[in-house]
Amino acid sequence: MAKDDVIEIDGTVVEALPNATFKVELDNKHVILCHIAGKMRMHYIRIMPGDKVKVELTPYSLDKGRITFRYK
Repeated sequence: MAKDDVIEIDGTVVEALPNATFKVELDNKHVILCHIAGKMRMHYIRIMPGDKVKVELTPYSLDKGRITFRYK
């Protein structure tokens, strides 16, 4: 999958689930399941419910995503 195929959208973390998985409510009010990107995992970036995050979605599956950035 090429980098240009991803859809980037902002959202808010609603709930933390096991295995570094989160429920994220997007700005368009959809709730999706997301996991943490590898670089965020390597640098021990903590994500808590209520945090604003940037999510990458693929055009193939719009109900799962990857958290790539946590806003301060």
